[in-house]
This record gives sequence, structure tokens and C-alpha cells, in this order.
Amino acid sequence: MKHTLKRQLRRLATQRPYQVAAASAAALVIATTTGALVSATDDTHSGQASAAVAELRSDTSVASRGEERTTPPASSSPETSAPASPSASPAAEKKTADPDLTRKPEAPKPPATKVLDYDYQAQTTYFYCGPAATRNALSASGIERSQDALAAQLGTTEMGTNSAEDTTRVLNAVVKGSPYRTRMFPTSPSPKQMDQLQADVVRAVTDGRGVVANIVGDATDIDGGWHSFPGGHYIAVVGYRDSGRTVKIADSANPAVPSYWITTIDLANWMTTRGYSA
Repeated sequence: MKHTLKRQLRRLATQRPYQVAAASAAALVIATTTGALVSATDDTHSGQASAAVAELRSDTSVASRGEERTTPPASSSPETSAPASPSASPAAEKKTADPDLTRKPEAPKPPATKVLDYDYQAQTTYFYCGPAATRNALSASGIERSQDALAAQLGTTEMGTNSAEDTTRVLNAVVKGSPYRTRMFPTSPSPKQMDQLQADVVRAVTDGRGVVANIVGDATDIDGGWHSFPGGHYIAVVGYRDSGRTVKIADSANPAVPSYWITTIDLANWMTTRGYSA
């Protein structure tokens, strides 16, 4: 029966339209009795079609998923990090000098008291005070010269030695580096000039040099001793104490009193109209 129905259906498919209409009526009758078979056949074809559609959809879905897998995901925008601040170039950097590194070393502070090791000599003639004072000052620097030799250099005569300018000249001719300078007191020294004398004595003695002073008149030392030279005299300063407020004098005039201490103020006044080499 099943095979008969299939043959009739194939035959209907090849007939002309008017034949199809008559055949349809006949098929309807046949279908009534064989409805279950046709229905089963249609269900089978319908199921096959549905399966085909499902397979097609499945293939499409798989292809779509494949495309999604093969398409590279859109890369997210790279993380933007704040650019590292460029280090300043050495030329742009302003270097601040370290005070501890750039400060010049300070000179050592002079001692409060210092007395030079000198070789004392009294003057050999009454007019050799200039050569004797110069000689005593040089001995503190370890330099030995005779009074006669120095008298010749100083231009000393029986009238004595002219001025502190001469003692400065000769001292610088003998002492290396020509460190001596002349300071004159044409009138009574001012406090500023007294301070300068104190500083000059401290500096010279600290350097190991004696000072030569040209004095005139009277002065009293700190022990009350009185010293008078109305016509003028030369003495050597060979030490100080109390930071230079008091100075030690090597005096060639009297070997019985070869040295004494006097205040710097009194020494300055004693040199009025004269001067000193330091």
C-alpha cells in the first residue's frame, strides 16, 4: 500500500494541471484512508526539514562563534601613565655651595702671650742704639749680624740713625719676604693708631719677628721704672702678653736693665713724632 501511494504521487507530479486537479480529488480519497501514512510521511519530512534547518542554524551559530573567536578582541586603550618627570640636566641645576666646603680656613688665633727667644746685646757705643736694636730684633729670627755691619747699612753716625724708615729698609734686606712696614706718628697717636700698633706687634711676634721702635722722651714701665731719652732712642719689642696690651722691651742702653714691660698705649705715646718697623 505504501509503495502504491508513492507511485501515484510521482505520477501526479508529472501530469498536466487539469490532470493534477482530478488526481487531487482521487488522492484526497486515498489520503483519507491512508491519512496515518501520509501524516507519518509528512511528519518524517517535516522532522527532516526541521533537523536540516536546525543543522543550518547550528552551522551558522558555530561559524559565528568561530568568527568571534578568531576576531582579535578590541584592545583596550593602553594604560596612560603619568610621564616620569625628566631629571634636570646638570647645567640647569643650580648648585648651592656648601658653606662648610667653600669657606676658607680661618687663620689660627694668636696666643694671648708670646715672648721670642732672642740674643740680647747692649749697644757698643753711645750712638749705636739703632744698630743694637736692629741686631736684637734680628736675633729673634735666628739671624746674626754685628752692630758695625748694621750701622754701615743703616747709615748710622755719631748723630745716630735717622728714622724708622732706615730700620725698615735694613730689616727687609735681611729677612726673607720683606715683611716689615713703617708706621709713623707725626703727632700724638689716636686710639686707632694704638690699636694698629697692638695688632702689628702681635702679628710680628707671632711670626717670630722682633719689632724696632724709635722713641723719644720719657716713659714708665709697668713696674714703675722710669726711662728717659730726650734726644731719642731705638729699642726692640720682643714679646707681648694680654693679647698685646702689654709688650716686652729689649733695651740696649743699660745692660743692668736689659728688658722691661710697658703698656702698648705708653709705647705708642713714647713714639710721638717718630715711628716703628713691624
